[in-house]
Amino acid sequence: MQPQKAQKIDLSQDYPCPCRRRGHLTPIALTEAFGCNRCQKIFVVEEGGYVLEELSSSYPYKRAWRWTGHQWGVANPGLGESYLPIALCITLVLLIIWLPLALTSSPKASVLLWAIVALLVAVLPALMVLLAYRR
Repeated sequence: MQPQKAQKIDLSQDYPCPCRRRGHLTPIALTEAFGCNRCQKIFVVEEGGYVLEELSSSYPYKRAWRWTGHQWGVANPGLGESYLPIALCITLVLLIIWLPLALTSSPKASVLLWAIVALLVAVLPALMVLLAYRR
């Protein structure tokens, strides 16, 4: 399923709160910001009017959302989109290191042990990607 294209956020319109389902965002006069009537958080419009960013001093990372016309979608930061290449690089490096070690060892039991360890370490980045994209 393809993600819907982000729509520009209208500063004169009311929206549901991206943090809590029951709250509603209302525009704050003379600013490019919204306030939630339920959770009392303030959100600022960024990136030319397409991204809503939460203003918070207690949250260590910026949380941002894009409006799709019906609901808010999380605006992923650059690192979040690069989980798959990072996981593939880790897997390839580990296999490149372990393959020569497994081939140079003489006993058959040692080769089997190296193959099992390499397989387990190759599965860990795949599991990391699966869990990262699941949320």
